[in-house]
Amino acid sequence: MKKAITLLFLSIFTALGMAAPALADECALVIEGNDAMQYNLKEMSVPATCKEVTVTLNHTGKMPVTAMGHNWVLANTADYQAIATAGMSAGVDHDYLPKDDARILAHTKLVGGGESTSVTFKTDGLAGKDLTFFCSFPGHFAMMKGSFKVG
Repeated sequence: MKKAITLLFLSIFTALGMAAPALADECALVIEGNDAMQYNLKEMSVPATCKEVTVTLNHTGKMPVTAMGHNWVLANTADYQAIATAGMSAGVDHDYLPKDDARILAHTKLVGGGESTSVTFKTDGLAGKDLTFFCSFPGHFAMMKGSFKVG
């Protein structure tokens, strides 16, 4: 029933020559990280109609944040490795992220096994950009990364 209503909604906007606003659930994404140093997704995307996005990170493992913590960080692809490298010296108290680094577009806090965290951010200026999400816990960014697209 929900799908039929959604299709009706979209067809009405199309018939009126209007762009349909993004549906709330299209602008909310969920990703999981585990004790094997892996995200369950390699790509994430939202439609250009999303004015802001909420990303929820669920740590499905059991290890504590100090041993196998994960976060979700968004940056331009050209910047993510430098951010991750600089973050190593920032320490766990700063979520392994350099303080006030303008290259960081969005990030969650670090969480351990069984915990969740979310971040909500605006998409202004992100459409069409080459973006990467990654975990900044030391050593994780090489494996725990993926592409993020708006549009």
